Order: sequence, then C-alpha cells, then structure tokens
Amino acid sequence: MHGNSAPSGIVVAHAGADALRVNPRGFTREQREEIEALGLSDGATRSIGAGNRAREEEPDPFRTCFERDRDRILHASAFRRLAGKTQVFIFPEDHQRTRLTHAIEVAQVATAIARTLGLNVALAEAIALGHDCGHGPGGHASEDAFSPYVEGGYHHAVWGADVSLAPLNLCAETLDGVRNHSWSRPAPITPEGEVVAWADRFAYCTADLDDAIHARLVSIDDLPSAVTRLLGGRQSQQINTLVTALIQCTEANGVVGLDADHAEALAALRSFNYERVYSRAESQAQAESVTAVLRALVEFFIENTALLPDGYLPEGCLDATNRPPRQVRATAAVAYVSGMTDRFAFGSAVELIDWPTEKLPVGFDLRLFARDDAYDLAITA
Repeated sequence: MHGNSAPSGIVVAHAGADALRVNPRGFTREQREEIEALGLSDGATRSIGAGNRAREEEPDPFRTCFERDRDRILHASAFRRLAGKTQVFIFPEDHQRTRLTHAIEVAQVATAIARTLGLNVALAEAIALGHDCGHGPGGHASEDAFSPYVEGGYHHAVWGADVSLAPLNLCAETLDGVRNHSWSRPAPITPEGEVVAWADRFAYCTADLDDAIHARLVSIDDLPSAVTRLLGGRQSQQINTLVTALIQCTEANGVVGLDADHAEALAALRSFNYERVYSRAESQAQAESVTAVLRALVEFFIENTALLPDGYLPEGCLDATNRPPRQVRATAAVAYVSGMTDRFAFGSAVELIDWPTEKLPVGFDLRLFARDDAYDLAITA
C-alpha cells in the first residue's frame, strides 16, 4: 500500500484526509528562534544559529541548534545501548527500568519543569536524554571497575560528555549539562543543566523505589514518615510533588532549587534507597561480580588490542616497543568495554577469556548471547 491519492494529486496516508488540511506558516529557523526567545525567561539559554560547537557547522534551515543536539543523541548508538544497560537491577524484568527508560523519564521531568519556567525545552531535553550515555554495563559498579585505568578516575558524567557523545559535535551547553549533571560535579553553566540535575535525582530516587517495591524488596509501609508525609508513597505522587515544589521555589526565589522541607524529604528517600536497595547484600555481591568481570575484560583488551574494532586506538601512538603505551591501550579498552551492553559484556567475557559462568552476575543466560565481531564503535553515532 503506497498511500491514497488526494484531489490535488499528492499522496496522503489516509483516505478522506481533507479534514486534516492545514495552512502552514512555513517558519524558518530564524523565525522560530525569535518566537522561542519571546517565550523564554531572563537567564534562559537562547538558541542561536548552528550553536557553539567544537567544529563549526552550517545552521539547519528548520531546527534550532539544541533540537539538532536532541536528534543526534536520539539516533546515537550510545543512546540506543542504554536499553541493554542496568539501572538498578541487572537483567531487569519487563517492567523494571533500564538506563534507557530512566533517561526518558528524566527527559519528561526536565521538559515539564523547563517549559513551565520558561527555559529552553530542547536544551533540557537534549541534556536529559544524553546524561547517562557514559555509564558502563552493570550499573554504577562499572565506575569502580574502570577507575584504575582512567587518569583521574572514571566518572560516567565526564566520560559521557568527553568520550561517548564527543563525536556528535554537540553544542557546548549540551555537553556541559551532561558533564555536570551529577551533584558531585561543578554546577552547570545553564539553568537547563541545573534543571536536569534535579530531574535526574527526582526520577532515579522515585523510580528505583518503585522498582524495588514491585520486586518485593521493600513496601510503601517501610518508608520513613518524613518521606510519605510530604511526598506520598506512590511514584506518581512523589514526582508530582517534587516537580511542583521545584517550580514554585524557583519562581519565588529566581534560583533553580528546592525548599528545605522538600529537599530533606528527597534526601530521606535517597538514604532509604541506599540502605534498603543499593547496599543490600545481594546488590553488593552483584557489584563485586560486575567489577571483576569488567576489569578482566579491560585487561584482556589492553593485551589484545588487535581485537579492538577500528577507531579505538589513535593512529601513530607506538612507543619504542612498537606498541601503544599502556595508558593509551587502557583508555581504548575502557572506551570499548564501557560502551557494551550488559549482555554483550558478560557474554564476551565467557567467550573470549573463559570467564566462569558461575562468577557472572546472577541472572545472565548465555543462551541469549551471540557475539557479533562487527560490533560497532561505542563512541560513534
């Protein structure tokens, strides 16, 4: 079926589509930037031309610079692979979050806040969608696994901006928001980046609890009264309360932030998750298993760089032994392994280095693994 003919001679998707006629205004990008600016608050980030990029580009005729960033991230392999990476539970069941669903939830929260506050929605969405692209397989344990091989340690936020998303030539404001979304990092340079930092914490604190409740690890009745009294017990209540509080506090004070009472309730929820979910014995055992297998994979690729796909080792980096220096090999190995999904990483360990299946994280099914030697670059779109 190739479509339906309309009286004007064009092809339309549906028969009888005359009711869907429009009279398009035909806005150019420049006109859309002017319209956008009229709706932005003082201090919001303006979309201007091709954007502030490391490599100059021609502006898009229709899309703003931050809309282009959002689209590039959505189509990037680093973003797609988040579907196969742990959020909290390794090998999640159908209704549990992955890194991908977490990123989408953060984007929903961030855009709702940015839209109400008159901030740049496209920039907030781009930062939110890309904020976790630097995470390795197996959850936060991958940061511990990779840190010995990276100068200054491995931080998913920094790695995401400077390695995973760098080939996309994103705007400086987008990369800064990704690099600094974590609260342990410096403050972002845009209010949109600060909104994403809050949206991330709202999303993971409430969603991780929701997943833990459905996994029957905890119940709503276990929550401290400091949480339920102000935020409620269900995730929908908690998200709505926190978003509303952030908007009201920001409108009242002119600074992206949360009032002390709601901030304390959020901190209590986060502490509860750490105590009852993240730090439970089973989680610690899984983290140790993930760390061991990922370090073994990195060591393997450090010594077997010929097995790395093209593009991971820089050209002309040989030392006196006719090999790249160890730090160069280590960085390349981490770039490759960190881009792997859980399934690909753990399956590769079994196939390439004979890693004992009983030492893999609980739940891995080798029957679902098929290694593809054409596995494309982890850091390209």
